[in-house]
Amino acid sequence: MKKIFAIILTLMMTMIFTACGNDNGEKKSDSNEKVEAKVANGNDVTNFNGKKILTVYFSRADENTRVGVVEKGNTKILAEMLQQMTGSDIFEIKPIKEYPKEYKETTDLAKMEKETNFRPEIIEPLPNVQDYDIIFIGYPIWWSDLPMAVYTFIEKENFNGKIIAPFCTHEGSGIGSTPDYIEQKTNAKILSGLEMRGNTAQNSRDEAKVAVENWLKKLEKEIQ
Repeated sequence: MKKIFAIILTLMMTMIFTACGNDNGEKKSDSNEKVEAKVANGNDVTNFNGKKILTVYFSRADENTRVGVVEKGNTKILAEMLQQMTGSDIFEIKPIKEYPKEYKETTDLAKMEKETNFRPEIIEPLPNVQDYDIIFIGYPIWWSDLPMAVYTFIEKENFNGKIIAPFCTHEGSGIGSTPDYIEQKTNAKILSGLEMRGNTAQNSRDEAKVAVENWLKKLEKEIQ
């Protein structure tokens, strides 16, 4: 009789510990889901005192210098960070005719477009920038300039009275005079630009995120 009682007691204790273990696992899962939801909803937002923000960018994946073949372009990575941190709307500038997948073929084509002042057609409809207060414009540096598709975009839009914050990826040239080029084409107020090596954006995401956060803090002071 004592043996039977001991067996029953052992089974009951096992069931209790198993149930406790399951409860802890479920609570941990709930906690993780809440953390993921917080990140996805962009609760840690820099919204510039409620101003309406648009992030516009041109980016190219495939073969790139120093990062190899990538599925997501360097500038796109920064644009998505900005969208998450600011809660902005986002728009990608896409040429109707895509650039080659090979790096050298793309650079040769980009050089020809720059030399001929060519304007590639881009996919529409375009956003109405008049609906926004601040527009982030992102691009890679091609031949010390904006990609010609970015010129196509800014020449189609009306930026009167708007604030533009340019950001770029590069592999050594820096942002150069591109903020001045944007100002000449738009007559908008141009804020300090962000320049980042594509290799950093692609392969050092934590470092890139800190740089973007610090840039946003700087822009907040410029706008005040």
